[in-house]
Amino acid sequence: MRTRGAILLANIITGLVLGFTVANIGYGDYAELNRMFTFQSMRMFYSFAGAVVIIVCAFAVLRVPRTPGRIHAGVVPGAVLFGTGWAISGGCPAIPITQVAGGYLPALVTIAGITVGIRLCRWTNARYFHLDRGSCGL
Repeated sequence: MRTRGAILLANIITGLVLGFTVANIGYGDYAELNRMFTFQSMRMFYSFAGAVVIIVCAFAVLRVPRTPGRIHAGVVPGAVLFGTGWAISGGCPAIPITQVAGGYLPALVTIAGITVGIRLCRWTNARYFHLDRGSCGL
């Protein structure tokens, strides 16, 4: 049986490898993200498509059960907010950490925005929508 410490260590190592890879292939660069969102470069889109193909194959090989059903009520508005924030800030929740680690300090504003957004989502959800806790991310 796995211990919490072993799982935590595996997560830390995996995160460091992912962060190193993302930083070194240029995906933490705002200009690269801008080229993707303005369709000047398809490089990141192809990378995302490749990642989807890999995970679909891995799920098929591992026989991960699929739970069919309705789309969660927060998926569409959440996706719109996520995409808008990503386009404006140049980073999804992981990229600003990579940017700060690379010395790009303005990414701290993005991290603050992510933190405020998650807290605002949780407050709004608790007050008005009462969806499950996982609907607000982190």
